[in-house]
Amino acid sequence: MNTAAPALTPTTRALAWCLHLLIIGLLALAAGRAVADGRPHAGWIVAASAACGLVYAAGPALPGVGRSRRAAALWLAAVGTCWLTVLALSPDAVWVAFPLYFLQLHLLPRRAGLAAVAATAAAAVAGFAAHQHSFSPAMAIGPALGAAVAVAVVWGYQALYRESEDRRRLIEELTATRADLAAAQHTAGVLAERDRLAREIHDTLAQGLSSIQLLLCAAERALPDAPQNAARHVDQARQAAVDNLAEARRFVAALTPPTLEGTTLAGALERLCTTTSARHRLTARFHLTGDPAPLATAHEVALLRIAQSALANTVHHAEAGTADVTLRYVGDHVVLDVVDDGRGFDPARLPAPDPEAGGFGLAAMRARVQALGGTLTIESAPGHGTALAARLPLAPPAETEVRP
Repeated sequence: MNTAAPALTPTTRALAWCLHLLIIGLLALAAGRAVADGRPHAGWIVAASAACGLVYAAGPALPGVGRSRRAAALWLAAVGTCWLTVLALSPDAVWVAFPLYFLQLHLLPRRAGLAAVAATAAAAVAGFAAHQHSFSPAMAIGPALGAAVAVAVVWGYQALYRESEDRRRLIEELTATRADLAAAQHTAGVLAERDRLAREIHDTLAQGLSSIQLLLCAAERALPDAPQNAARHVDQARQAAVDNLAEARRFVAALTPPTLEGTTLAGALERLCTTTSARHRLTARFHLTGDPAPLATAHEVALLRIAQSALANTVHHAEAGTADVTLRYVGDHVVLDVVDDGRGFDPARLPAPDPEAGGFGLAAMRARVQALGGTLTIESAPGHGTALAARLPLAPPAETEVRP
């Protein structure tokens, strides 16, 4: 079944005008030759040609012809009747059959269009044979060949038009899909950046502010009986504020943490243990085993942040006396162990993270490790301390940024 008439474009409008001019020109040719040759009934031929031209010209002006198959069929029937009248009077009207083929194939459904073209070709052959008072196969070749050419051209054009429409819809779908994908990627990027910011803030600024709070509370308890101890706690709080200010500035500038500048990961972890032991009632010891290997900056930052968060949890929640931080290089992996002798907890019954009570530390550690293709293991039980192990693969130096 033929589809609705394609939407007009500048090219199709030009073709339509050529078709109009061809039909009007052929009708004028039939009328002109009748007058020029002084044929009998020349006046009737001119009148019939003019009537056919007027009926044809009325079609494009009627809006229903381009919208309704029924209206188009009625209009084509009127045009065909007028053409048959002209054909009965003049053999020159046989040439009008060729543009009528295109008109019928364009406006009618496929089967109806084929039937109309066949009927028009038969009428053209019969009319011309009647004027010649004889019939020969050559008389049928012209109209039949014209009908075949018209069918091939119109059906080829319709096939190209359908393919073009399918391609246009595909391009529109592709454009919409790309827009949706861009929006999804933007949303995913925003969520990933939000998650990264949350981890960085938790492991740096939040832990630093918590340490400052503990130190100031200790200084408050030491006053007025032990002003020297209070002054020491205040000085440590001030130094913690300075360190966290540097962290914040580096964090905003997206630079390497200051504790890693000019030193190795092992040196930064040892300094972290020393600072934690000096500021809090916790003896933090650092151990290094294995042969140190080059690490990507992302790995160093992740392991340092995990150690900071783990020691902060030990200070704030574990009530531990000692904590051992061990950096181990095992084959093609690096492992960070943090073990304390605190009160422990049940890993299966952790409270849900809360903006007031906290609880984001372990989730942030696990997210950091998983983002780098590693694993995080936590072993603990009430009254038996806690052991945390972060295991990361050694990134190939050729693929990631490596700190010597």
